Amino acid sequence: MSKRISYQVEGDVQGVNYRSWAAGEAKKLNVTGYAKNAEDGTVVGEAQGDASSLDKFVQHLNKGPSAASVNKVDQKEIGTKSGDSGFDRRSFTTSALSKQSAAQILRSLNGTISTTSAVRPAFICLQQQCTTATSRRNFSTSKPALMKEFFPPPNAPNIRTTEPAWAHPVYTFEQMEAVKVDHRNTKDWSDYVAISAMRVLRWGLDLATGYKHDKESPQGHALDSTKARPKTLMTEKKWMVRFVFLESVAGVPGMVAGMLRHLHSMRRMKRDNGWIETLLEESYNERMHLLTFLKMAEPGWFMRLMVLGAQGVFFNGMFISYLISPRTCHRFVGYLEEEAVLTYTRAIDDMDAGKLPLFEKTQAPDIAVKYWNMPEGHRTMRDLLLYIRADESKHREVNHTLGNLDQKNDPNPYVSTYKDEGKPHPVKDIQYQRPTGWERDEVIGSK
Repeated sequence: MSKRISYQVEGDVQGVNYRSWAAGEAKKLNVTGYAKNAEDGTVVGEAQGDASSLDKFVQHLNKGPSAASVNKVDQKEIGTKSGDSGFDRRSFTTSALSKQSAAQILRSLNGTISTTSAVRPAFICLQQQCTTATSRRNFSTSKPALMKEFFPPPNAPNIRTTEPAWAHPVYTFEQMEAVKVDHRNTKDWSDYVAISAMRVLRWGLDLATGYKHDKESPQGHALDSTKARPKTLMTEKKWMVRFVFLESVAGVPGMVAGMLRHLHSMRRMKRDNGWIETLLEESYNERMHLLTFLKMAEPGWFMRLMVLGAQGVFFNGMFISYLISPRTCHRFVGYLEEEAVLTYTRAIDDMDAGKLPLFEKTQAPDIAVKYWNMPEGHRTMRDLLLYIRADESKHREVNHTLGNLDQKNDPNPYVSTYKDEGKPHPVKDIQYQRPTGWERDEVIGSK
């Protein structure tokens, strides 16, 4: 016999993917309903199903995901509802925020996110419990009550798990900490075109995401927290918007290049010498960055519109440019990845300087833990940013290296085996780091 309950979960349950986890458990038990964050820091919702399934669901609520800490679960039986289908993950909907609830929302970076763009900001007034809009507009979540999980578990009872197509290489923390900001100097007209295009794109992205930073921002060196101002211009919310926006377009170049090389290989009826796989894997890796951040933040309609426009312009621009000069495009991406490494370095140094206390309490979502095989005790937000920065540094090296090669005839050095494997050479991981790329003579040899 079907029954329905309302429930309230107390404890450390916001900002730890509790709602997503609860939705997944409910679907396994054929329980319908919803879960949402409440303004007092709890998770509340309703659930409907047969008595046995509901009992098991409440047991799961008491346990929670690994990052949560559940104190207690209160429940009471209510009237059943007809027409229920699925289990929704809803966002916080109340407009008047208490100090505690606002802090919880900022911590989770979920629900009604309000992040500054260069077009008009709004500010969450924690003391006055209000939201004030100025003459500049924010990215804000539209219709939060209807917001659902971006990628809920598929309805596939016979499937246990779906492994990623490309397993991520293993990084050690010593290798990731060794990643530094670096720059490859321009040498010819192609490099000048590439770096000029990168600067234009960087200006547009900074404008769109409202990116600003302290004058004490690092340039590849550790930030001196004793000299830095107590509050950075980049808050956790602003960083998260920048991360989501950047990663939503970062997967475009690899996909465009891989697609064009795939079609070119079929037209010529010749092998591509391994380039396609590396380019598509790079695009896949950037998409995993995006999916990870989407587990932590929900962009609103305005940001989605910005992403749609940026992808459309960027895709077509890369498509035409790669047809004209693949070498220039790889150099352009190499310079762009240099800026990505700088961005993540600044975010990490902000955390080390104590400027991002909400990030310090944030744990990496399960999708990140599985993809990077993050070890126990190293699953914090800082650890996550180290992994992503290391990925960006690898893309920087790969594209600068590909930009040094004969685009039509040289094999891809990242999928090749070498006569002397003991000598440093291009590899998929970051064992041998070469920020400005490998020169052709080093990996292919002299003609």
